[in-house]
Amino acid sequence: MNLLQAIILGIVQGLSEFIPISSTAHLVFASRLTRLYEGQPEQLTATFAVLQLGTLLAVFVYFAVDIFSISAAFVRDHWALITRKRRNFSGTHGIRPMWLSEEAWLGWLVIVGSIPIGVLGLVFKKVIEGNATKNLWVIGIMLILIAVLLAVAEMIGSKRREIRDFGILDAVVVGFAQVLALIPGASRSGSTIMGGLLIGQKREAAARFSFLLSIPAIAASGLLELKQALEGGIPPESFTPLIIGTIVAAIVGYLSIWFLLAFLRKNSTA
Repeated sequence: MNLLQAIILGIVQGLSEFIPISSTAHLVFASRLTRLYEGQPEQLTATFAVLQLGTLLAVFVYFAVDIFSISAAFVRDHWALITRKRRNFSGTHGIRPMWLSEEAWLGWLVIVGSIPIGVLGLVFKKVIEGNATKNLWVIGIMLILIAVLLAVAEMIGSKRREIRDFGILDAVVVGFAQVLALIPGASRSGSTIMGGLLIGQKREAAARFSFLLSIPAIAASGLLELKQALEGGIPPESFTPLIIGTIVAAIVGYLSIWFLLAFLRKNSTA
């Protein structure tokens, strides 16, 4: 990988990770155009996963306040339960335990919603890294399928519910929708936003939950592939360009999050 290839892939990753157009599909297209690692799908998969760490950084920066409040509330409420100093919070609507605040409950929703992709991602890891998932026919079909499902979700979803109205079953539904993203061409954000819309979430709420749900998924796959890359999955001469590409992905990804949330306040995903 040279510097130009890394910058191009970083821009593509940053633009496409959060906008529902499938980052993996567009990274495959970009790698084909730039002739990156031809005939070496494992190195491509490792490169894509490391670039995702850049967009993960963008999520951490953009949602820093949310992440801190969720983490602090999660620790505080569970510590209060252990020490028998728990408080009762109002507005549970029978959805969450009264001793959990909205922020701590959101932490549980992210954990539960991350389980499906974590388990199935490990089970089908070899298939995901193989040539079959880089097939342009597979990518094209999944791009169309997710677009159709998003349009259907827009038509039948009530778009009234906020994240605070989410229950465990809702998190499971969105979590299984995220599993579609294991297939290149199926946008992770598109799949999770579609899942949120199908169960009645407002567009912006669905997008925010999608971004928070991306943290465990991207962190797990990115760090695993980074470990493998350092052990020989990626040529040593590609490390510096890859670091630069990851930084580019972080900057462009931050701008993409800002754009999508602003767009969804006034527009649909269809």
